[in-house]
This record gives sequence, C-alpha cells and structure tokens, in this order.
Amino acid sequence: MMVIVVENVPLRLRGRLAVWLLEVRAGVYVGKLSRRAREMVWKNVEEGVGAGNAVMVWQSNTEQGFDFVTLGANRRVPVELDGVKLVSFLPEGEVGEIGN
Repeated sequence: MMVIVVENVPLRLRGRLAVWLLEVRAGVYVGKLSRRAREMVWKNVEEGVGAGNAVMVWQSNTEQGFDFVTLGANRRVPVELDGVKLVSFLPEGEVGEIGN
C-alpha cells in the first residue's frame, strides 16, 4: 500500500494521480502499486509538482514498516537517525526545500 499527499500542485498533476490512485480526500491518494509503478508515479509527481509539495509513503521492509520521500518546500524536513526516518520541524517562518 502507498499514500501520496500533495499540496498546492497544478490540477493537471492531481488529475494524473487520480488515474493511478484513489483520491480519498482532496490531495490524498492511496493505492497498491508495484515498486516499478510507484517509481513511475513519483517521477510524474517530480515533473509536475511546480511550486507545491508532496510526500509519498509506502509499505517497506524497514524497522518502521514503511518508508517515505518528500518533495518541495515545507516546514517538515525528513531526518534519518540511527537508520530510522523521523520528521523535524523548522522554526516558524523558515521553509526548507526538501527532496528526500
């Protein structure tokens, strides 16, 4: 299973995501795709995100049971600590450009 959440992205990208995944809420897409299909979908997100941001989470054989990637400007920045991915918050008013 995988989940993609997008914010402030062009409508064209949202429509494209809806072709492959089910939009359960505005900007929240879920589905079950192979690794190859998941990578193809994420490549489309990278190409179409514009000034928006996105996160993709999928089931994985890790300590946490999942993995994730992010893209675009957001106060939440992924940080790896002892092999576990966590999310750090930047101070108010700071927005970091994230891309993994």
